[in-house]
Amino acid sequence: MDRLKVAVLISGNGTNLQALIDACDSPDFPAEICLVVSNRSDAFGIERGQNADIDTAVIKPRDFDDREAFDNALDERIRASGARLICLAGFMWLLGEGFVNSWRDRLVNIHPSLLPAFRGLNVQAQAVEMGVRYSGCTVHFVRPELDDGPIITQAVVPVMPDDDAGSLSARILTQEHVIYPQAVRWIAEGRVRVSGDNVLINDAIANEQVLINPIE
Repeated sequence: MDRLKVAVLISGNGTNLQALIDACDSPDFPAEICLVVSNRSDAFGIERGQNADIDTAVIKPRDFDDREAFDNALDERIRASGARLICLAGFMWLLGEGFVNSWRDRLVNIHPSLLPAFRGLNVQAQAVEMGVRYSGCTVHFVRPELDDGPIITQAVVPVMPDDDAGSLSARILTQEHVIYPQAVRWIAEGRVRVSGDNVLINDAIANEQVLINPIE
């Protein structure tokens, strides 16, 4: 099986990276991680990659004169790895328009909200403060605008009356570890097609279940 080569970009602990590593360990998973890149040398995700015998690199924006120079160095390193898909997994750096457009529909991100609601940072706290009944996570193709792009898949979790940002984050994170490998599988299998602002997934079954919160 010709497995899709994937580069994963991280900035921190790398739990979504670990979920992808674990998925790739399965012999029938149609993708493999060929490179892990962090913009921070203290990111534990680098150690996760090394423990899995994956090539790793640290590329820091502060080591370059401007954003474009950083993006160019990052792009060169990723292309040298042979990667054909980039997964952002807690990568806390806004990539430039040129980089994003050069990887159009081959660059995906996971975000801890039901986009287009709650873009940016601290979104779990925003969800709790706004009193929404449901939150969740989204895997989407990346566009130059922050947390924008065609949605591949989402997972929905309830917001409980006693939730704070930490407890809601933990509930969402569990589902991130489920849907990110699933989205990568679909892409690697060639089942995903972008049509305008929408994503079509061949042979996917829509979940027709209605969710109501709270209930009597």
